[in-house]
Amino acid sequence: MIKVIPLTDKDEKSFRRLFTEYYTELGCDENITHLLDEYILPDLLAGLIRIELLHGGEDFIGFVIYQIDDVDNEWNFKEGWGDIREIFVSPDSRRQGYGKFLLYTAEMKLRENGAVKSYCLPCAEAAPFFGACGYLKTDAYCDELDCSVYEKTELGNRCKG
Repeated sequence: MIKVIPLTDKDEKSFRRLFTEYYTELGCDENITHLLDEYILPDLLAGLIRIELLHGGEDFIGFVIYQIDDVDNEWNFKEGWGDIREIFVSPDSRRQGYGKFLLYTAEMKLRENGAVKSYCLPCAEAAPFFGACGYLKTDAYCDELDCSVYEKTELGNRCKG
């Protein structure tokens, strides 16, 4: 059975494995352990971000990291909007709708917490996925991440395909 659950201490090792796989695939040259220990996990503990894991039967196969932008958060690009920060599904589990399931889950939780709109800053390879899920490319650009800003104004609309 496929299910999405919030990250807990018990599942941190699995999340670290998935996040390492994700950042390695992206080709980022940052120290992944430092990034997790100094930014991602402390932000989770402080309540600034949420992390949901996708459990695919025997093991975790993906995750989504999201937040509602707020002035108290260092990364506050569009105050009050939901921000889909990271989404990942293991390569062996792709093209089965799991990414859409993760995204839909994050959008529902964002909506439950007061966000009515969301955005993402996808790499070029992920842009078609977000487009199929109702995110529209805007004229805005994020120089820091070198990518276009995609927005969705109706959270919860199902992805196509």
